[in-house]
Amino acid sequence: MGFTGELVFGRSERPLLEAPVFGGAQEDDGGRITSWPPRPGGWQTLQFHRSLPGDPEAVLRAVVEQTGAPACIATVHDSDVALVMGLEPGGDRWDAWLNLKTAAAMTDRPLAELDARVPEDAAGALCWARHAGFAESIDAPAVEAVLRSHEPFAEELFDTLLDHLGFPPAPDPEPEADAPER
Repeated sequence: MGFTGELVFGRSERPLLEAPVFGGAQEDDGGRITSWPPRPGGWQTLQFHRSLPGDPEAVLRAVVEQTGAPACIATVHDSDVALVMGLEPGGDRWDAWLNLKTAAAMTDRPLAELDARVPEDAAGALCWARHAGFAESIDAPAVEAVLRSHEPFAEELFDTLLDHLGFPPAPDPEPEADAPER
């Protein structure tokens, strides 16, 4: 069985989990809440295993309000599919499906209908990323390709989407064994 829950991505100078919307929740050994390695600039991803404190849209609005920065939430079902919602300060919102064929099957919507939305979804994601200070040199077809791609794990596709939107990747937490010391 794959991951089911939410991925919350936002920027904060403090640990994102300390935002008031999360009500003092903490990472735990049971894996209900985990933090991914942070990306440069304070960009953080939290993984909530069926324990997001409230409706994803309300949590997204609260994260944006509390951090003053764009944020997004991916609602993932069994690692097969995800619906990503992004919001920026001022209220501009976008959403996009990851793993379109699975999304079409799960929502009983024609694949062609979901695919026809991809250019609009990519444009919304790019606008959101530009508001965050990224994606200036990213073109829509690159993002559309990610939205049309398929990965066995939707959470990995979410991370790939962030990479393709220009967010700097998280540094490798472990130095390579073959790398010379500096």
